[in-house]
Amino acid sequence: MKKIVPLLLTAGMTQKELARQAHTSQAAISRLESGTYRNVSLAFLRRVRAVLGVKPHVSFQ
Repeated sequence: MKKIVPLLLTAGMTQKELARQAHTSQAAISRLESGTYRNVSLAFLRRVRAVLGVKPHVSFQ
């Protein structure tokens, strides 16, 4: 999830702006960035993906 930081920088966005456009909170974006977001939904990832214009990559550990 830490790959969001470079995506935000490339897009010239802040966490707050991404959150606004993805219809979520800045805290949720921060948790996603840090990898501490538990039970993240596919709907949430789709909204973030749509704003950033990227494809998500999900893996299991």
